[in-house]
Amino acid sequence: MPNEFADAAVRAPALRPPTRDYAALDLGTNNCRLLIARRAGAGFRVVDAFSRIVRLGEGLAASGDLSEAAMNRAIDALRVCADKIAHRRVAAGRYVATEACRRAGNYAQFLARVRDESGIALEIISTAEEARLVVTGCAPLLHPRIPYAVVFDIGGGSTEIVWLRHERVRGADPRLDILGSISLPFGVVTFTERFGGVEVSPMVYRAMIAEAEAALTPFENTHRIRREVRARQVQMLGSSGTVTTLAGINLSLPRYIRALVDGSMLTFDQIDIVSRHLARLDLEGRAANPCVGRERADLVLSGCAILDAICATWPVGRLRVADRGIREGILHDLMHGQREPIA
Repeated sequence: MPNEFADAAVRAPALRPPTRDYAALDLGTNNCRLLIARRAGAGFRVVDAFSRIVRLGEGLAASGDLSEAAMNRAIDALRVCADKIAHRRVAAGRYVATEACRRAGNYAQFLARVRDESGIALEIISTAEEARLVVTGCAPLLHPRIPYAVVFDIGGGSTEIVWLRHERVRGADPRLDILGSISLPFGVVTFTERFGGVEVSPMVYRAMIAEAEAALTPFENTHRIRREVRARQVQMLGSSGTVTTLAGINLSLPRYIRALVDGSMLTFDQIDIVSRHLARLDLEGRAANPCVGRERADLVLSGCAILDAICATWPVGRLRVADRGIREGILHDLMHGQREPIA
């Protein structure tokens, strides 16, 4: 007599291991961003996301502390993130804070409030670790046949510049050798607070460019990047709201569409045209553009000035736009074996 239970056992599908979700949170000077994703082949698939402008660093340069209003805005956003993390039953996550918390005299009180009021244990990362995560997150967009790259992230309170060499190995992640990195002590929020963002005269705009160029000069003198640029051995990749905004405007998008912006190319001529167009507009005109919006209208020209300085220092001629960075770098680490953070 056949054993029907044995037959059923043979026919029963093998049980698959439960899908694991991973979370990455980046609390910057301007934005609070969360990604929750699960592995999909060599990459990952996003299952939930959140982004909100919180301006955590507002007024920080003048006072040295995070303001009560800024902390409240950030904690409100972090509560939303905590709810999403709990709902997805995340298996592993990493939740980091950057320049605003690095600078703030009252960072410890803020981190304690975040833990008490949202349950999230924030980790303040170094500028070197921030640069590594940006490069890791953007690595898939690097051209395999161009050996050197300048990767930058124009943030709210700082601007990260990374000089690296990379090589692709078939069937493996690219090997990335960071040859040098620098964190400039300004970004779109700090420049806007110092120079203004409502009415930006040509003289003020040139002053922002000059300050950024002066800050980049020692890095260029150390690494002689222009020499490799002249030999056409350098590519440029920008990860920031500035470059994604300019890309969206250049594409004449009726609204911001990440799938069309991420990985797109911007020539330096296109950057110049869009930046000049924005500089001619008043605040309301900038706010009316769907790729800028009211919340970024006063910040965008500061970002354009920093970008102009980067392009003038290293005239590569075009850059690849990345709507990705720290969070994607964190997810890569979590899914492929956590690396020791760089202090």
